Amino acid sequence: MLVSLLLIGIAAWGIGFGLISSLRVVGVVIAVGIFLFLIALVGLIGAVKHHQVLLFFYMIILLLVFIVQFSVSCACLALNQEQQGQLLEVGWNNTASARNDIQRNLNCCGFRSFNPNDTCLASCVKSGHPCSPCAPIIGKYAGEVLRFVGGIGLFFSFTEILGVWLTYRYRNQKDPRANPSAFL
Repeated sequence: MLVSLLLIGIAAWGIGFGLISSLRVVGVVIAVGIFLFLIALVGLIGAVKHHQVLLFFYMIILLLVFIVQFSVSCACLALNQEQQGQLLEVGWNNTASARNDIQRNLNCCGFRSFNPNDTCLASCVKSGHPCSPCAPIIGKYAGEVLRFVGGIGLFFSFTEILGVWLTYRYRNQKDPRANPSAFL
């Protein structure tokens, strides 16, 4: 539940400070946060009510989330500099709003070189100073962010597998408030 609220809060913070203008990126982050919040709510209700079916579905969905999160975390940690550069260039060529945000925030123009016919929102163009390309600056940040996100994702994936194990372990326990002479 904490991770979901953290995702929603970070997306709202990014919009509030103008760091992210792409509504698609923010929408995806908020949707993932809401999905994780609902899954945590299903687990919480299932645990409080001792509802075996809810706990079973919680366990299965949490296992699927673990597999996806573990895979993405390992991929983030396994990317080398060349693969990061290729991935960044594909992203640079496929989105215009993120490109404008990056050029404005990092004060750079172009990915590997700047074409004067292209638009650039960096302050170096407006002041007439030569602008550096964005690839080295983004590459430095991307390496740090990928290691950070991969490590955090790996940590939380192991807490998710702990949740799956605990759900499996305690799913078939009887409700202590129930009538002891009842069959189930």
